[in-house]
Amino acid sequence: MENYFKKASFIKTVVDKKEIPSDRKKEILFVGKSNVGKSTLINSLVNNRKLAKTSSHPGHTKYLNYYLVEDKFYLVDCPGYGFSEKRGKDYKIYANLVEDYFKDNEYLKLVVFLLDSRHLPTDDDLDFYQFLLSTNYNFVICMTKCDKLNMSMKAKINKNLKEKLNINKDEVKIFLTSNDDARLIGNLKAYIETVLEG
Repeated sequence: MENYFKKASFIKTVVDKKEIPSDRKKEILFVGKSNVGKSTLINSLVNNRKLAKTSSHPGHTKYLNYYLVEDKFYLVDCPGYGFSEKRGKDYKIYANLVEDYFKDNEYLKLVVFLLDSRHLPTDDDLDFYQFLLSTNYNFVICMTKCDKLNMSMKAKINKNLKEKLNINKDEVKIFLTSNDDARLIGNLKAYIETVLEG
């Protein structure tokens, strides 16, 4: 089994729902707070560290970025929530963009909801999780930066999810990821392929 998608290219940045590529295909959306690792995970899935631009500064991705994968489907990088130097203005733009994107989107097949494995989920994470539940879209939780965890920290992941988001590991599909672990990336890739084939 290949651990990575073989071919990917940046298509466009979308500021408004009207700008979504006219060549509609199935979409996999990556969401999470600023600096959680959405762009980095997309790069890992396609084995190309330069495809999606990454930054150590939160709030780098401002709009929806579309990446065409193997000429079959899109990986969509969503702006991160929870950080803005222009807080009020950017929050309004973010909320409108995301709500428009989710509304009656028949092409959205999976939401990959990213959380930082090293920390207890935040209030912003809880807010977005509750919004996600209200949309009824298929989703998975992806715990990022797992390479930075020791065994006791890994054991706390399920406890943290239960404590803050009231998530039971048997009810929601949870993936541990590390950008340096091809096997973990391959597990997520395989699930995405299963969803796309369904």
